Amino acid sequence: MVKLSVIVPFYNVQQYAPDTLRSLRANTRDDVEFILVDDCSTDGTSDILARAAAELPGARLIRHEQNGGLATARNTGIDAAHGEFLTFLDGDDWVAPGYFPRLLAPIEELGCDFVRTDHVQCTARARVVHRVPHGRRGVVMDPRGAILPTDRTTSVDYAYAWAGIYHRRLVDAGLLHFTHGLRTAEDRPWIWRLHREAESFAAVGLLGVFYRRGVSSSLTQIGDVRQLDFIKAFDQVIEETARDRDSEQLLPKAVRTYCAIMAHHLGAVERFEPHVAKQLRTLCATALKRLPQDALNDTLNSMDSERASRLRRLRRRAVPAGAGAR
Repeated sequence: MVKLSVIVPFYNVQQYAPDTLRSLRANTRDDVEFILVDDCSTDGTSDILARAAAELPGARLIRHEQNGGLATARNTGIDAAHGEFLTFLDGDDWVAPGYFPRLLAPIEELGCDFVRTDHVQCTARARVVHRVPHGRRGVVMDPRGAILPTDRTTSVDYAYAWAGIYHRRLVDAGLLHFTHGLRTAEDRPWIWRLHREAESFAAVGLLGVFYRRGVSSSLTQIGDVRQLDFIKAFDQVIEETARDRDSEQLLPKAVRTYCAIMAHHLGAVERFEPHVAKQLRTLCATALKRLPQDALNDTLNSMDSERASRLRRLRRRAVPAGAGAR
């Protein structure tokens, strides 16, 4: 019986895939499977994965015929998984030896739907520990109660799918899949849905995932049109939260987070290609007009002056009909 399915999408990461695969080898167990999803790589990644599938115990390789993005690749892995529990790893990151048995222990002991963990962010010259922004550790809680307060960083702002482990009942309940086709921010609607609709979770002080930040091929480093999918992602968060039974309490948090992400991208607009920068401003302007205006006013009044002014100017901008279509 498979206890844990580890879902690892890869796309054009030939420089990093060997490190990722070596870390999986240091975590092999008879009851752990590794689902390697090749999202139609065009460099040497496919050859690396073919060798790994033949040599890595518990590995299964699935190849996409078309590149679908991270959300779609993760969904492919979820659909193929046999484990009682599931977790994720990205194809340019790695885990410590023996990490997965240590990850299984708290969710089996606590019996909750999902467990969130800390991680180590790695750049060329530094490693920094990032903690789950939730104070209580090793205690089963209602995920809905970890969404607020509005004006503080909470568990829904810590959206990394690989920083945790998830019971199969979340798959059966339709809560673990990602929104097909999202090229970035795919984890934002996902983490909000988990916290609104799952029944139980816990945060634990476990380190073992090493997140490689600043990879040149990562979408967080590329200023092309795919980055604009954060608009679709947060529109989904707003739409779904607006239908929630506690929408009056939860929507201000969703609006504030959306505005913070918009302000972040607008503040770094020079890294986008010129035509994408123009589209970014148009999409943000129309998104601001779609948001619940009372919640938006409260958000802008509580933000720092630089970000608030940036968004207020955009909010006043006239947008031609249909120009901000998603």
